[in-house]
Formats: sequence, structure tokens, C-alpha cells
Amino acid sequence: MLFRRISLLAILITAAAIGFSAQDSSSTSQKHVKKPAAPARKALDPGSMSGNVYRNKTLGLSYKIPEGWVLRTDEINEHEEETAPGSSVAQVLLAAFSRPPAARGEDVNSSVLIAAESQAAYSGLKEAVQYLGPLGEVAKAQGFTEDNEPSELEVDGKTLIRADYHKNVGTRVMHQSTLALLSHGYAISITVIGGTDDEVDELIENLSFTTAAK
Repeated sequence: MLFRRISLLAILITAAAIGFSAQDSSSTSQKHVKKPAAPARKALDPGSMSGNVYRNKTLGLSYKIPEGWVLRTDEINEHEEETAPGSSVAQVLLAAFSRPPAARGEDVNSSVLIAAESQAAYSGLKEAVQYLGPLGEVAKAQGFTEDNEPSELEVDGKTLIRADYHKNVGTRVMHQSTLALLSHGYAISITVIGGTDDEVDELIENLSFTTAAK
């Protein structure tokens, strides 16, 4: 088998999607994740916020966060550090929600989560489409249904692999799309959650790429 590891970050992605806080998701991660020893590597540039725009010069990536959304990047990374002290394998670059994850509401808690994991943590990982395998396993374990086969998506000349899912939550339908790419020795995932397909597409349109620093 190419992959024998389910990502903690993948679980955080889907847990965040259904309104769990980082603290709430700890019990889920303990049930599904067994972290193997992995080669240590320098953490990726975490990027920075300017106004409501996140930028990462190393990846040449930027994301415009909708007005009024709340950031939870630090909280999720703190939870990751508590779960695996000293680990530099996994890193959340951006986590933003339309409302705090623990706050309940009638509508879907729309969100975006950009994460990076060391490519070396996955044996045989050579193409971005392969990374959607373990991410998809977790999404399905959380009750999501895959809408179609992964497909290519061009964003500012950059080719990403996109997978779409949905989940019925009472009278609501939660839509999730995950984009994947490999860059600088990392597997990068950009996951967006919305209440409709149109909302998901609009959130994806907030993503842009420029020439990454060498």
C-alpha cells in the first residue's frame, strides 16, 4: 500500500468542518491516528496576515479571507503541538471560520483551512492526486460522500488536484472541496467548506498564486 498513515491535519480539517473546536477534535484524532516516526525537517514559512489577506511568499500563495471571519490558526497549531510535541511534520498555515467553531448556528460554519505536511512522511508520495487518498479516507469516515473523481484545477497557472464531498447535516447540506499540490518538499492542502456548491466555488476564487520565492 502506498499510504499507511492517516493525517492528523486531515482529521482537524473535517472536524473543523462539522463545528468542532481543536479541543473537541482531540478524542477523534486519538481514535484514528497513529503517528509514525518521520524525518524532521525545518518548518515551512508560516506566512503572514495583512488586513484580511493571508500570504505565503515561499509557496507564492495568497488567500483573501471574507470580512467578519475569525482566525483559529494559532489555536489549531497549539493543539497539534500538544498532541505531538516537537513535531515539524505537520503545520496549519491558515484556519479561518465564518464563526468560532464551537459556536452553534443554523447555517453551515463556512471555513478555509490551509495545511502543510512533510512529503517525506508519506512513502511513495510523488503526485498531488495521491495525497487526496488519505484525506478522502478521513472525509468519508466523517460521513462525507465523494461527489466525483478528483480533477485538475488551474489557478493562476498553477495546477492543483480538486476533490469534492458533501454531507447531510439535519436539514442542511455541507459541501467540502479540498485542493492539493506538492511544493518545496511539502504536501499542501487547501480545504474550503460552504453551505452550497456556489459558496464553495466563491471561496476557492479567493485563492491566488504568484511566482514563489526560490
